[in-house]
Amino acid sequence: MKENNELIEIQREICDKYGLNFEPCDLNLKIGISLNIIENKYEMPIYGSRLRVENGTNGWYIYAGDYSEADDFFKPLHASHLEEICPLLLPYLGLAPGSRFLIAENGNYVDVWEDLSLLGN
Repeated sequence: MKENNELIEIQREICDKYGLNFEPCDLNLKIGISLNIIENKYEMPIYGSRLRVENGTNGWYIYAGDYSEADDFFKPLHASHLEEICPLLLPYLGLAPGSRFLIAENGNYVDVWEDLSLLGN
């Protein structure tokens, strides 16, 4: 894994680029991630939404393909495992709660925006 300070600097640069707040992401906490990303059986685009940090999670929910409301759509996974599973996501994990991202074309297209509706009030 990249040195923690190096990763944090990259994450800060992403936040600055899109004019959004930086909030460190504890990689020891869990994210919710779709099984197709865990199993590397997905196609772009990848979508990420960060809710509030709570209950041992860092707030991130990430999926590829069609979204599902099924209870088992998101699987819990420590964010540190993204280094092996999908390192392309790591630079975006410093976006503060209330942020979304979309990554397409193998990372050649990225959109990042604020969506305060994710915070619930």
